[in-house]
This record gives sequence, C-alpha cells and structure tokens, in this order.
Amino acid sequence: MSQEPRFGRMIPAMVTPFDENRELDVDKVQALAARLVDGGSDSLIINGTTGESPTVFYPQKIDLFRAVVEAVGDRVPVIANVGDNCTADTVDFAREVAELGVDGFMCVVPYYNKPPQEGIYQHFRTIANAVELPIILYNIPGRCVVNMEAETTLRLAHECANVVAVKEASGKLDQVKAIVEDAPEGFAVYSGDDAATYDIMRLGGAGVISTIGNVAPGRMKEIVDLCAAGDWEAAAAANEALMPLMKGLFETSNPILVKEALKLLGFPVGGVRLPLVDATSEQSERLAAIMREVGVLDA
Repeated sequence: MSQEPRFGRMIPAMVTPFDENRELDVDKVQALAARLVDGGSDSLIINGTTGESPTVFYPQKIDLFRAVVEAVGDRVPVIANVGDNCTADTVDFAREVAELGVDGFMCVVPYYNKPPQEGIYQHFRTIANAVELPIILYNIPGRCVVNMEAETTLRLAHECANVVAVKEASGKLDQVKAIVEDAPEGFAVYSGDDAATYDIMRLGGAGVISTIGNVAPGRMKEIVDLCAAGDWEAAAAANEALMPLMKGLFETSNPILVKEALKLLGFPVGGVRLPLVDATSEQSERLAAIMREVGVLDA
C-alpha cells in the first residue's frame, strides 16, 4: 500500500445532531465528534449526505463547522462539505468556511443541473482555483444523476494541485481502477460505500468515507488498516463480519437508520428533518437485530 494519505483511511461522514425541535444541537455535535475521534477516526467529513446537507441551511452549516473545529480540530483534520450545484455559490461559501479553520473541503458533482463532463471539469477547476485548501471530489451518480467519468477525475487530479482525493460512490470498479492506476502521486481514492471498501482497497484505494463509521468506527478502522497492511485474509473476515450492518443501514434512505443506530447504542442524536422521516418501530427492531448479530449492540 502506498504512503499514508493526508486525511487518513477511515473518515466518517458525521451525522448532524438535532435537538427535540430538530434544531442544531451544538453540544451533541461536539460530543459526537469527540466520540468518533476517540473511536479511531482519522478525519471527519462534516455535513455531507449523511450529515443531511440538503436541510442544514447555510448559517447552520457555519455553526456546525465551527463547533466541530472547536471540539476536535486540534486532534484530526476537519473536512467541510461545501459543494453545491451552483459554482459561484460554492466558491463564495468555501471562501467563508475557510476562515473557520477547517482543513479541507468536500465538493459534490453538481446535482439536478445534469452538466456534461466539461461542465463538471470547469465547476471543480473554478473552485480549486479560488481556494487554497485541499479538495475531495465526491462522485455519487445515484444522487446527482450524472457520473463523473474517470477521465474527468484524472484531468482534475493532474491539473489542480489542491484536488487531492475523490470519494467514489459510482459502484463502477472499472472506473475506480482507472483512476487509481493513472492518478498522480499522493492522490487518494476513497470508497464512498462502506460495502465496497474492501474491493476498492484491493484495487489500490486509500480507504473509506464512511457511514457505518458513525456507529462502529473501531470496526471499520480495523478493516481499512488490515487492507492497508496487505493482510487481505484477515481484512476479508472482518469485512464479512460487519457486512450485514453495512447493508442494513441502507435499507431505507440514509441517514435515517444511522441516527436510529446511535439511539440504540445509547447516544441519541435526534431525528431527521423532512422530507426524511424517522425510522419506524419495525425498522428499528430489524436494525437492532442486525446490530446484535454483528456484535455492535449487546444481546
């Protein structure tokens, strides 16, 4: 395995805690950030998809980023998701967020607009030229409709010094392989899907930007560390043991069940904001059974 990536290998996409009124719970935000770092996280992604970015409005995003930097910014890198489907707005917001002391940005492929590959390239190139902090690209065609092709990712990786990684959630292992093989030295390819992490790391991926890392950070850290060490047999066994929960957390829209899992663990972080809805009692019971099955929740 190549050199240790700058942001490490196991990076939870942290959920955003809310209080009983679905308002931002800053105290719980800071407690969760500390819990995840104590659990072995190498960095934290704040306000990504799992952090309900579509329904955490911009003033709240600032409060959220500031709270996490205050809580753990001296311990691990804090990466702020600032990506939007308007290039100019993303640039303006990224410049504002940079003043908070975050260590990097994540920016998603523009959603809803359905840009061509050249538009995706120009979007990210414009952002990269406007800021100095490192940028993780986020390719998730299941949510953005369009796929950022390997050629576009590689063009950005080679031409923009501060484009340092990609979170690949395309499900296309041939695309991941092409990026890994032709990326510049130091460019990291992260799995954007917990269940694909082992396969992506076998291709040379750096690690995972993780959903399950909110619930079982130590277990996911074990898997990526075993992969990084080349102990593929032990990694495969650890991966298989956790796979039911990796898949179970996505039996409905993310992060409904991640928040429910934290509640089941005795660390409630509030519900989700509409148009998402909280887990049903049946979903909670099924999730608890899976958590017990994999050893995350006591029997």
